[in-house]
Amino acid sequence: MTFREETVATFLHDVFEHSKERIRAFPGCRHMELLRSINQPNVLFTLSFWDDEAALEAYRKSELFQTTWAKTKVLFAEKAEAWSVEVVDGMEK
Repeated sequence: MTFREETVATFLHDVFEHSKERIRAFPGCRHMELLRSINQPNVLFTLSFWDDEAALEAYRKSELFQTTWAKTKVLFAEKAEAWSVEVVDGMEK
């Protein structure tokens, strides 16, 4: 997500801070974290792990997503991109 520079703090404090625990607690969400580009501090990524595609789709159709997304997308400098990927080779401890 590429934010307008002046809106990053709004996203972090007014949007993400108020929704992160509810997203993490959403049925099927195993993990969710927020990452920031080292070279472009106005570029952030969420990395989330879901039980399956159905759980992710249920989240995308939820009121939680709809209200959070509405507050987030107005802060963008560019259109957001999203990818669904699978682990091909991962680390296990």
